[in-house]
Amino acid sequence: GSTFKVVPITAALAEQIVTPQTTFDLPYSIQVADRVIHDSHSRETERMSVAEVLWRSSNVGTVTIARRLGPERLAAWIDRFGFGQGTGLAFPGESPGIVLPEEQWSGSTIGNVPIGQGIAVTGLQMAGAYAAVANRGVWVQPHLVDRIAGGPATAPKQRRVVPRKVARTMSRLLVGVVDTDGGTGSLAAVPGYHVAGKTGTAQKPVPGGYSASKYVASFVGFVPATKPRLVILVMVDEPQDAIWGGVVAAPAFQSIAQFALQYLEVPPDAPLTAP
Repeated sequence: GSTFKVVPITAALAEQIVTPQTTFDLPYSIQVADRVIHDSHSRETERMSVAEVLWRSSNVGTVTIARRLGPERLAAWIDRFGFGQGTGLAFPGESPGIVLPEEQWSGSTIGNVPIGQGIAVTGLQMAGAYAAVANRGVWVQPHLVDRIAGGPATAPKQRRVVPRKVARTMSRLLVGVVDTDGGTGSLAAVPGYHVAGKTGTAQKPVPGGYSASKYVASFVGFVPATKPRLVILVMVDEPQDAIWGGVVAAPAFQSIAQFALQYLEVPPDAPLTAP
């Protein structure tokens, strides 16, 4: 779903194809090969910046950016973030996900992969990608063991995925998803802290396509955004009534983050002021 939009937008920023201020005239829907891609809510044609595309989770805007990036570079960035391969967690049963090689892409793949369709990733891979942005662009291999027999565990592998400057920019954009009027993640806000994150509402795959009634709602983000301590991913399988990640998963993120920040005694990075 839309939590994957961090990949094409980060890639386009890193490749200097766009800046957060680059604007596009975006209709409600666009044709990509044999598919029609549309936004989640009907609207008139609007001019949106790259920042607004992310804040409002525009499918049409994300695909427009990805088409400028092109299949070859997008596929390379998907691999660079670690999708389609195990994380090296050293825990049995980890799935590498399902990522189609770029040479097998069809004409419509550039229209569905950037918005999180036609690709399957694990929650651990997604959390790792957002952790890389939080960690100023450095991916740290996920690990379960903190120490062995009183001594430290083997240090996890690290590699730079995103340039430091681009990671800082992306962090600010993800804060806008929560803090900006019209942002889809407002219910993830934690008083006293800057929260960076992204909503996702994914149709579940069924034989021949995607379900029109079964979804996975999600929110993934990190906090405090200015000096991250926690990455939290919430996934709700087949939510009832409301289906949107910003409505279903974001409040759970908020509750978990608020409790964890207090438990760990993490100082606020957006202190509340008296009126």
